[in-house]
Amino acid sequence: MNPGGGAMTEEQAFRLAPLALAYVGDAVWELRVRAMLVQAGERQPRRLHQRAVALVRAAAQADRVRHLMDSLTEREQQIVRRGRNAKSGSVPRGASVADYRASTSLEALLGYLWLSGQSERLQSVENALLAFGIGSPDATVYPE
Repeated sequence: MNPGGGAMTEEQAFRLAPLALAYVGDAVWELRVRAMLVQAGERQPRRLHQRAVALVRAAAQADRVRHLMDSLTEREQQIVRRGRNAKSGSVPRGASVADYRASTSLEALLGYLWLSGQSERLQSVENALLAFGIGSPDATVYPE
C-alpha cells in the first residue's frame, strides 16, 4: 500500500460515502498521532496510550476541526459538512453527539486526502492539527 494513499482520483474519493472516508481517516489520524508520539521520544506504553487517546478522542478532534474550518478549501469544507451530517447510528460513551459528528467530519477529511493521494495537503492539515493540540492556538493551514 502506498503511504500517501492515491488509490483513487479526487473525484472518486469525493463520491465515497462520508462514513467510508471517516473509516479510513480514523486510521490515518491514529497512525500519525502514534508516530508523532514515538518520534517525540515517548517510550512507555501506558503514556503512549494516554497521550494518543487525548489527541484522538472525539472532543479533541472536534476542537481541531472547528479551528481549521476557515483555512480549508471549498471542497474540503464540503467533505467536512458531509462527514458531520452522516448518521453513524451510535455515539461512543463519553462523547457528545455534536463532538462525535465533528470528529467524524475531521476523519472524513483525512480519509479523503489520503485516498485521493494528496499527501502534501494531508501532511499540512495534520501538522496544523498537531500544532493546535500542542499549544499553538494560531495554527492554521492554507490551501495550496
